Amino acid sequence: MTFTSFVLFAGMRTGSNFLEANLNAFDGLTCHGEVFNSGFMGKLGQTEMFGIDIAARDRDPHTVLAAMKTGEGLQGFRQFQDHDTRITQAVLDDPTCAKIILTRNPLESYVSLLIARETGQWKLTHAGKARGAKVVFNAPGFVAHVEGLGRFYADILHRLQVSGQTAFHIDYEDVQDVAVLNGLAKFLGIPARLQELDGKLKKQNPDPLADKVENPKAVEEALARLDPFQFSRVPNFEPRRGAAVPTFLAATGAPALYMPTRNGPDAQVVQWLRDLGGDVVEKMDQRALRAWRGAHPGHRSFTVLRHPLARAHTAFTDQILTNALAGIRQQMVRRYDLPLPPPGQDMGFEAHRTAFLAFLRFLKLHVAGQSGVRADAGMASQAAVLEGMGAVCQPDLILRESRLSEGLAFLAAQIDHPSPALIPAPADAAIPLSTLVDDEIEAAAREAYHRDYDQFGFGDWRDEG
Repeated sequence: MTFTSFVLFAGMRTGSNFLEANLNAFDGLTCHGEVFNSGFMGKLGQTEMFGIDIAARDRDPHTVLAAMKTGEGLQGFRQFQDHDTRITQAVLDDPTCAKIILTRNPLESYVSLLIARETGQWKLTHAGKARGAKVVFNAPGFVAHVEGLGRFYADILHRLQVSGQTAFHIDYEDVQDVAVLNGLAKFLGIPARLQELDGKLKKQNPDPLADKVENPKAVEEALARLDPFQFSRVPNFEPRRGAAVPTFLAATGAPALYMPTRNGPDAQVVQWLRDLGGDVVEKMDQRALRAWRGAHPGHRSFTVLRHPLARAHTAFTDQILTNALAGIRQQMVRRYDLPLPPPGQDMGFEAHRTAFLAFLRFLKLHVAGQSGVRADAGMASQAAVLEGMGAVCQPDLILRESRLSEGLAFLAAQIDHPSPALIPAPADAAIPLSTLVDDEIEAAAREAYHRDYDQFGFGDWRDEG
């Protein structure tokens, strides 16, 4: 790959000034600084580059990018997480733009940032003019710093992975190594090599970390609360879902749109929507959805969460036992030995409980994408369904079945409509969930839908039902 430009992705206080100085020491390389910083262009106090001022840059930053590339040799710039995201997206989409990713121990970069803010010294060219300071370590600020950097770098990595690109990764400590810098030049396709480091910039605050903060104990406590290896993270392999627009229902005479998660209190909500607006529009595609939005200014969209265990029991009784999902049911029986009778044959209490428990254990595999069975939306986690909705339309309100009447009344007030009475919930299944639930079933539901329990704060069904 022959590169036509380069970008240096970095965070504040990661050594990017020093790396830039050494890049500019190579013949054929020019790094122009923070070209897309919102407050200046290139360097502090500068408001124009390549004949373009800040106002013109902000209107169309791509003109600056194009102008930069016309210079001699390989031209590049530094891009931080708070710089113009339009440019971040543009260079990540451009395989001819070389990516350099600079990192540093986030604790060191955070303390360095605190000191720079305290002293006002962001660069040091003369060691005798160093301004030292001890700072107060702020734990919440440090956590926000770590999380912000994590999101920034993770997004870059993901974009490079999906586009099949690679980057040159370099750490703060590596910037001091001439051999590594020459390796970077080779990556960029530049024949020039350095014999020694640029000596203009000096390392600020070379003291040990413990000597830079007034409250080192707070640093220890903050680090103890971090989870750098994500030991507590629950892996998520659930198949991604698209927005099921044909399942959305819109009131014809009111600006209200219902986005079902499936196997929720749909009969109650749809009737409420009809009573609210006279009728509903069903089986929409995205064009019809856009048309409905345009015809209903001030519209509100909403969805309703049901307890995961109750939702699973509805899926079991309404879709599996009834054979509504015949293909999926057949695979459950054949591949996972789900103890189901022939369709239409009644089940006694013990058989129903045994089959439902087996279904919950199947769902654990199914939701994790391990079952090999078609991923039906009615059995997906509600978290995954909501993520899929977000690609088309974020719900304005996420209501709870347990407080459905209050939630719908609030929605009606938002659109200046009286709230119709909510019809009673349909009769429970022949064998009600309340007669089945015990600790084993509660635990199986929690294992199957751990994301819903975690993200939405559900407790045991017996405590909430």
